Amino acid sequence: MRLSSLVIPLAAFVLAAIVSVFAARATVAVVEDRSVDAVQEALQDAGHNWVTVLGDGLQVILEGEAASEAVRFRAISISGSMVDASRVIDNMKVVDSAGIAPPDFSVEILRNDSGVSLIGLIPALSDRAGINARISDIAGEDLPVTDLLEAANYPVPEGWDPAMNFALRALAQLPRSKISVSAGVVEITAISESAEQKARIETELRRTLPGDVRLDLDVTAPRPVISPFTVRFILEDGEAQFDACAVSADVGERKIIAAAREAGLTGPASCTLALGAPSRTWPDAVARSIAAVGELGGGTVTLSDTDITLVAPQGTVQGLFDRIVGELENDLPDVFALEAILPATPDAAGAGPPQFIATRSPEGNVQLRGRVSDETLNSIVENYARARFPGTHVDMGTRIVDGMPANWSVRVLAGIEALSLLTNGSVIVEPDSLVVRGNTGNEGASAAISRLLIDKLGQSETFEIDVAYVKQLDPIAGLPTPEECIEQITVLSSERKITFEPGSATIDAAAQSLVDDIAEVLKICADLRLEIAGYTDSQGREEMNQQLSQQRAEAVLAALRMRRVPTARFTAVGNGEADPIADNDTEAGREANRRIEFHLIEPEPIEEQPTALEEAEAGTPEDTQEQPAAPTEADPVPHEATVEHAETGTTDEQN
Repeated sequence: MRLSSLVIPLAAFVLAAIVSVFAARATVAVVEDRSVDAVQEALQDAGHNWVTVLGDGLQVILEGEAASEAVRFRAISISGSMVDASRVIDNMKVVDSAGIAPPDFSVEILRNDSGVSLIGLIPALSDRAGINARISDIAGEDLPVTDLLEAANYPVPEGWDPAMNFALRALAQLPRSKISVSAGVVEITAISESAEQKARIETELRRTLPGDVRLDLDVTAPRPVISPFTVRFILEDGEAQFDACAVSADVGERKIIAAAREAGLTGPASCTLALGAPSRTWPDAVARSIAAVGELGGGTVTLSDTDITLVAPQGTVQGLFDRIVGELENDLPDVFALEAILPATPDAAGAGPPQFIATRSPEGNVQLRGRVSDETLNSIVENYARARFPGTHVDMGTRIVDGMPANWSVRVLAGIEALSLLTNGSVIVEPDSLVVRGNTGNEGASAAISRLLIDKLGQSETFEIDVAYVKQLDPIAGLPTPEECIEQITVLSSERKITFEPGSATIDAAAQSLVDDIAEVLKICADLRLEIAGYTDSQGREEMNQQLSQQRAEAVLAALRMRRVPTARFTAVGNGEADPIADNDTEAGREANRRIEFHLIEPEPIEEQPTALEEAEAGTPEDTQEQPAAPTEADPVPHEATVEHAETGTTDEQN
C-alpha cells in the first residue's frame, strides 16, 4: 500500500518530464525552422541568393562566397535584423581579390615655378608618405606640394617601385616638367634652359635608367636670344664661308643658304635658329646682301640687327662698286641701313705694324707677347687674362711701347676674350686686323667669336676667324660610341684574361687589374646596354656548367658595380658549355672555351608600316605579290669583346 502510493507520483513526474522534453524539442525545431526561413527570405529579397542559411538549434549559420567584404557585411547585417545578432554564425568566405583585375595605376607629376602637384591612382601599399617627403625636399620650403592621389587596395604591380624611384630622381633635375609614371614606364616632358643642358639631361637620364623601366623622353630647349642678331659672310679667293649666321625660322635659313651657295659657298652649312631677329624681312635682307658680295667677286658683308656693312675687295673698280651698292640700297627693306666701304690700296712702303699675340696651348697654358701702350694697360691685360683663364698659368712677355693706336687696349682685350672661347689656339692683334685661329669643342664658337668682335670693334673692322670644331674636344659629342667602347674592351682583353679560382665564381687576384681597366672604359660610355656572358668548357655535367657560368657572369657584373660603373642596363647571362670557340678535346681548347664575353645589346629595329596612300599607289592586296615572311630575329650580337679565363684541370670543380 505504501509502495503503490510512492510509485504513482513518481511515474507521473517521469511522464511529465518526458512530455516536457519532447515539447521543448518541438518548440526549438519550430523556432529554428522559422528563424532559418525568415533569414533566408530576407536575404533573397535583398538579392543575396548566394547565401545558404542553416539552422543548429537556436543558431543561424550563414554559408557562401561573398564578392567582397562589403557584401559579406551586408548579409550579416540583414540576418541580424531578423534574429538576435548573437545567434548568427558567419561561415561565409570572400572571393580572392587576386582573381579581380587590378586597376591601371598611374601618377602624373607636374612641376613648375608655382609648385609640384600629384594626381592619379597608386597602390595602397605604396610609401605615400615617403613619396611626399622626397617631393617636398625637391620643391623646397618656398614651393607647395599638392597631393591629389587616390589609393586602391591591390598588390603593387611589377615595375611600379623602380619606375616611381626613377621618376623622382628625374624630377629633381627638371624644374619645369611633366612626368607620367605607370608600372615599368616613365614618360617625361620637360623644358631645358639651353641645348647643352638638354643634351646633358638626356645623357644623364638614359645612363641612370633601370633596365626594367622604359623611358619616353621629350626634352625641349628654347631658342637662344641673340643680341645683336648677326650674320657675317666672307668671300675671299673664291672660297666662301659664314663666320656667323642667325635666323628665326627654317624657311629663312634655306633662303640664306641658297644665296650663299649661289655666291660660291660649298660644303655643309647651317644657321642658328634663335630669337631676336629685328624684322620679318631679315632673310630677304641677308640673301640680297650675300648676292651683292657674289657680284663683287669677294669681300665681306656683316648684318648686325638692322645695320649692314659691306666691305668690297681691295682693287674693286669704282664704277662696279657704285652700281652694286646702288642696287643693293634700293632692294633692301626700309628698316635696314647700309654702309659700303671700298678699301684704299695700301702703301707698300713702311715697316711692319705693331702686334700683340696671345696663345693657348692644348695643355691650357696661356702666353701673352707683343706690345702694350703703358703700364696700366699691361696690368689690366694680365689681370683680365687670369680672370678669363682661371686656374691656368699665364706667362707675360709683353713690352710697353709709346705711340700705340688709340683703340689698342680695346683690340687687345677683345682678342684675349676671343681666345678664351677656344680650347687651344692663337690671336694676332694688329692696328688694322685681328686674326683668331684654333680648335674648339663648341660648334657655335666661331659665331660667338664673330659676334664678340663685331660688338667690341665695330662692323667695319677687319678680322679673320679660322676656328675648327674638333669632336673629341666636345664634352658631349666626344664621348665614345657603344661600338667604340666594345672595341676598347676588345683591345684590353686581347692579351689579358679574366680568370677565376678553380671551380668557383671568385675572380682571381691577377685579373683584378683587367677588371679595373674595363671599368674605366665603361664609366665614360653613356647609355650603354651590355650583356656579360659567361662560358665554360664541356667537362662535367651540363647543369653544373650552366650554373657556374651564370655565377661567374654575375661576379663580373658585381665587380664592375663595386667600381662605380653604372650597371642598371647591364645583364649577366650564363651560357654554360654552349657556343665553344675551340676544341674541348684538348686542354688548350678547354682553356679558350672558359671565358667571359661582353656583348653590346642593339635596339630592336622598328618595322615601318606603309601608309594608306602608299598602299593605294602600290595596288590592292589582291594585286600585290605575297611577300616572304620576315625571318625570326635572333639575339643580335654584332659587337662583342671576349675576355677568356684560364684554369687548369678538367673536372666539374674546375670548369
